[in-house]
Amino acid sequence: MALHLEITKQAASQLVEHLVRGGYVIRQIDARDARARLLVLTERGRACTAAAEDAAAETVETWRKRLGPTEFESFQAALSAIMTPGRVRPSW
Repeated sequence: MALHLEITKQAASQLVEHLVRGGYVIRQIDARDARARLLVLTERGRACTAAAEDAAAETVETWRKRLGPTEFESFQAALSAIMTPGRVRPSW
């Protein structure tokens, strides 16, 4: 997780602890490697993720309606030209 987020292991550990305390994830033992711990979304974590996805989709739809099909397509192309490929990462 630390590698993916490009943060220190200590910062990742603090983030995980915050998510566990908040009830968003639980830790489970990995059946394939007893030394590893899996992070599993709780019902609250799934609801939060769904709410974020809905909010993002609503925002994009607002842009689509405001710009119209041709300008929105150009907007998407411009964003694709400047974005960094790969997974989405937090901005901190």
